[in-house]
Amino acid sequence: MPVHKRTYQSRKTVWFYEFNLPGATRQDRLRVSGSGFATKKEAEDAEVARRIEEQQKRDLAKAGASVVTAPPKTLAMLLVEFITQHAEEKLAPKTIERYREQVKYLHPDLMQMPLPEITPLHLSREWNRMLKSGGHTRRDKTPRPMSAKTVRNIAGVVSSAFGRAIKWGLIARNPVSNSEPPVPKKHYGIALTPAQQDLLIKSATSPWCLSMFLEMSAATGARRGEVLALRWSDIQDGRAIIARSLTQTRQVLEFKGTKNERPRRISIPPGTLVAIEAHRKRQNEFRQQFGSDYRTDLDLIFANLDGSPLKPDSISATVSLLSRRLKLPKGASLHTLRHSHTSHLLADGVDLATVSERLGHSSVRVTAEIYSHALRGRDDDAARRWEEFQGRNSREERRGVQ
Repeated sequence: MPVHKRTYQSRKTVWFYEFNLPGATRQDRLRVSGSGFATKKEAEDAEVARRIEEQQKRDLAKAGASVVTAPPKTLAMLLVEFITQHAEEKLAPKTIERYREQVKYLHPDLMQMPLPEITPLHLSREWNRMLKSGGHTRRDKTPRPMSAKTVRNIAGVVSSAFGRAIKWGLIARNPVSNSEPPVPKKHYGIALTPAQQDLLIKSATSPWCLSMFLEMSAATGARRGEVLALRWSDIQDGRAIIARSLTQTRQVLEFKGTKNERPRRISIPPGTLVAIEAHRKRQNEFRQQFGSDYRTDLDLIFANLDGSPLKPDSISATVSLLSRRLKLPKGASLHTLRHSHTSHLLADGVDLATVSERLGHSSVRVTAEIYSHALRGRDDDAARRWEEFQGRNSREERRGVQ
């Protein structure tokens, strides 16, 4: 049986799965496993999903092998080659997984068309089809409309694949360039008031460290994966060294570099430092309870009771559900704390360059584009300050003349 349970000294029961891949031998077992599941059903579902993923990887490898002797001729073959190349270039696993999910929505007839025959008109028709009925419900697969943002993201993947095809000498032009993918409406992230933010933090009770995790997220404006990847060794002299991120795919949880691959040091507010020390004492109690089973090697600040990594997607889902229960503004989520952190700093007059560095953006321009609405909100204050400046200097000039 591929699913098993393990009981620790603390009497906590954890379910896990393991199975051998095709071709496994006694010398080379090629075993796949996953652990940390609360129930048998969760472990069984994860085991089935993992088997499907492994089968897809084998299918992709077979398709990739045929590419060695014959270049891609259809859009389907091109996308397989394109995604395989990205995987070999060690692109983030989450990105590869997202690409694979997105291209599944393309119509089979389009996927089987020869590359030179695909025109901007074909693609424009496909974008329109997706907008009307390109998606489907989870329960009964009933067709449903897709959002303009999702369709445009899929068009972006197809465009990148065609761009590679041009470099490989397979086609002369990128048909996506002259197609008409939809333009999504500009969406501005919402910001919580300090009172709403405090309510969210104080109401978070499960998992055990969620409240402190939210407080750290709100106080630093760091990304979800960056906070979940923080180690105690990363807290130095009242600052957090953000040098990595925890990412989740269907297959694995893994640590990777930050979004712009550039570590940064950000100051932690004094009140949050006091709270994090109280959090450390509580975590040490769990270390003693689990004994040698505790994952001391990871040194994570925010972790499960046994020190293992939290699942980013599960944390996000929990916060979104809690936000709805608390009747916070529609659309409030974990990422809302990052928007709130930024909006509060800008509203209080902190300069854009400082805020951008704190957020870990690649440039100040990126920050200005994302938070242009918050900057426009300070325009009235700028006009008032300009008038006050003019008035002060005019009075001084008049006194000088007298």
